Amino acid sequence: MKIIAPLLVASTAAFSTGPRSFASHKSTLSMLPTNKNNNKDESFYPFPTKSANPESTSSLLNAKPPKSNEEVSDGSSDLRQLLGVKGASTETDIWKIRLQLTKPVTWIPLAWGVMCGAAASGNYHWIWNPFDPNDRNVMLGLEDTAKGFVAMILAAPFLTGYTQTINDWYDRDIDAINEPNRPIPSGAISEGEVQFQIWFLLLGSQAIAYGLDVWAGHDFPTVLALSIFGSFIAYIYSAPPLKLKQNGWAGSFALGCSYISLPWWCGQAVFGELDRPIYFILPVLYSIAGLGIAIVNDFKSVEGDREMGLNSLPVAFGIDGASYLCAGSITLTQLGVAAYLYSIGEPTYAAILLGLLLPQIYFQATLLIPDPVGNDVKYQAQSQPFFVFGILATAICLGHHDFVA
Repeated sequence: MKIIAPLLVASTAAFSTGPRSFASHKSTLSMLPTNKNNNKDESFYPFPTKSANPESTSSLLNAKPPKSNEEVSDGSSDLRQLLGVKGASTETDIWKIRLQLTKPVTWIPLAWGVMCGAAASGNYHWIWNPFDPNDRNVMLGLEDTAKGFVAMILAAPFLTGYTQTINDWYDRDIDAINEPNRPIPSGAISEGEVQFQIWFLLLGSQAIAYGLDVWAGHDFPTVLALSIFGSFIAYIYSAPPLKLKQNGWAGSFALGCSYISLPWWCGQAVFGELDRPIYFILPVLYSIAGLGIAIVNDFKSVEGDREMGLNSLPVAFGIDGASYLCAGSITLTQLGVAAYLYSIGEPTYAAILLGLLLPQIYFQATLLIPDPVGNDVKYQAQSQPFFVFGILATAICLGHHDFVA
């Protein structure tokens, strides 16, 4: 349990906005041509990466690395290294380092989202469905299983891996202060190798997405369009000049959409059609709830954000105000979804959703509101399972509902 428990808790960090980066970036990553006209600033052309506040950069460079970055001694350091979480062991195997950069612990919500989208399509077939004698076509079930697996590979290792790798690239200077054992600031992987990984994951994801469109028989490459859009969001989330992660509202909602809406739409597009507004509305509502989850991860860095002038939501509204905003966004969106399910004649699923919401409200009242900073991880670990099963229940309801009747 000493090994497993912290890793289960760490999976909640999928909604983390990650470390903030303010130091000057001297990039040689050639995703775009570098600025040849300025030899003093090897910035990522056309996006300048030099800090506008030299004093802030200086104060960051004088900061001391936190002890939380040290290798743990409970026997889980090797597993932590493979999953890309803090307390990892030092590794020299390049393939293990490449895997660490993609942070596999953050793949879980994406794979879950694809599964929810497949369920919402109403067209996913089991290999042998024990509950439905009409859904026991083994060959069709095997094909759908393969489609679902490939869609999860697209969403998790490739697109999430791309997102995490490019985020680490743009955070390499601040990681050198806060997490010096990370692969890039420690020098365990070269800049050229990081560049190759970014391009491989980016182009590979587009190829897989197009292959899924062909496999699904799409006239319009819906999965490819979603993949391109998701890659763009991932880039502007981490890279200047937009760098959405530095803005509380934009960064938190971008995370919610990336981890809930986009994988849902991907899974549903592979097995069905995104031909009703509700297929967009409900995932976006859940993404607003995901914004609340992202706020929880901002509580632990509120002091540093305030000192650096970052407008995270706990800084903008205060810790107490942000805790109520967090609880409200999570609770009200799910109440809205439950009300919709009831309105379309699905009271059973509405009741299930309310039943899954009650424990979340309890943990908000006993953990989140009283001490959001001290209880952030504990709250996430106890509350989030009910939230994600609520998403799945909603998706199953949509997949079984007869919208024509």
